[in-house]
Amino acid sequence: MYLFIVIGVYIIVAKKFVDWKRWKEFYPTIQFYIICNLLYNFVFYQHTLWKYKAVTVSWLNHTLIDLAFSFFIIPVVLMVYLQFFPQGKKKFIYLGVWVGYFTFIEFLFEKKGLFIYENDWDLWWSTLFNLITFFIIRVHYKNHLVALLISLPIILILLLFFHPTLQELK
Repeated sequence: MYLFIVIGVYIIVAKKFVDWKRWKEFYPTIQFYIICNLLYNFVFYQHTLWKYKAVTVSWLNHTLIDLAFSFFIIPVVLMVYLQFFPQGKKKFIYLGVWVGYFTFIEFLFEKKGLFIYENDWDLWWSTLFNLITFFIIRVHYKNHLVALLISLPIILILLLFFHPTLQELK
């Protein structure tokens, strides 16, 4: 039930704050995020760092929740985030607000048992991950290639730290 409420809230946000005439401008960055998120779910399928948990109905699992998150919530979030991104020193505050917002929502969901940390992941790792994610999203919006080049070593570091098969190589 909570998933439908969250999606409903973001539909309202989309109607109120998204400039839909600009959607094509944001589309490559939305795709980039979705591809990275789906890749995480594929690579870490047997060894998740975090997962969503439904408490209302048994058929609603991490995969379905994550797909709803990826295809309904994230596009709205990214369009709002990119559309209102300020210039100058305000961009650091803006970035901090978005990182804080996502971290706070995750904190609340974790306290309600809707978000589960696993395999040494915790809220501090998520905060760092949110910071990196929102930074790279902005970079990708401005320059796709630079974002890809920055993302590759970050992905490798995450794999080395958290993927069990690669940990054996250390």
